[in-house]
Amino acid sequence: MTQSGRRPLVAGNWKMNGTRSSIQVVEAIRDGLSPDLASRIDVLICPPATLIGSCVAAAAGSPIAIGGQNLHARPSGAFTGSISAEMLADLGAKYVIVGHSERRAYHHETDDGVHAKALGARRAGLCGIICVGETIEEREQGRALDIVRAQLAIGLPKGATAADTVIAYEPVWAIGSGRTPTPRDIAEVHASLREMLDKLVGDEAQKIRILYGGSVKPGNAKELLSVDNVDGALVGGASLVAEDFLGICAAYA
Repeated sequence: MTQSGRRPLVAGNWKMNGTRSSIQVVEAIRDGLSPDLASRIDVLICPPATLIGSCVAAAAGSPIAIGGQNLHARPSGAFTGSISAEMLADLGAKYVIVGHSERRAYHHETDDGVHAKALGARRAGLCGIICVGETIEEREQGRALDIVRAQLAIGLPKGATAADTVIAYEPVWAIGSGRTPTPRDIAEVHASLREMLDKLVGDEAQKIRILYGGSVKPGNAKELLSVDNVDGALVGGASLVAEDFLGICAAYA
């Protein structure tokens, strides 16, 4: 547990990477995760939709949960190429990432759309990982806190709880760039998000986990994950390498 009593979550987002041979990465993480560490943290892998069923099978009987990277807000319908929360749950997924900055940037997802998708995740019994984050221009303009608070205020469904919601702060400029904000910058944003959660959901705010994401690696994980109000990590590229992902998890050892 973190000092707050919130159980840390280390989540891997594989993005558009991985084929059937990549199942061995899940197996290596499964086999390399010590029982002691697994008893203290939650571990999640979000592979491409094509691999969810196979990853669920590979992780069966282990503490590793499997999740989706995106969803359509509706449960079914004439939405060619889309996947619903119910479909993800049917495959055995437990979580789904909602509103990742790459979805916002490349697919023009809006805060209102994020809200609808988060409701869809809840409807199917999935825990939605709602992503927020500012661009480098917004940070340089001194608007970072305003941006993430607005994204959270609109995207978060009414009545959100720790059981159905995780928040992930990912500064857009840090994702995959090798650049990271300072621990002080991260602490400032996470504290502001916690304050906003308190206004939106009251006492439940102290139970909802807020992850940090953006160039998290084994070498910086311990420093980043020890920041106040950081309850885990949303890991990109490093989650594709079992040794690196386990090294990040080991920050909680």
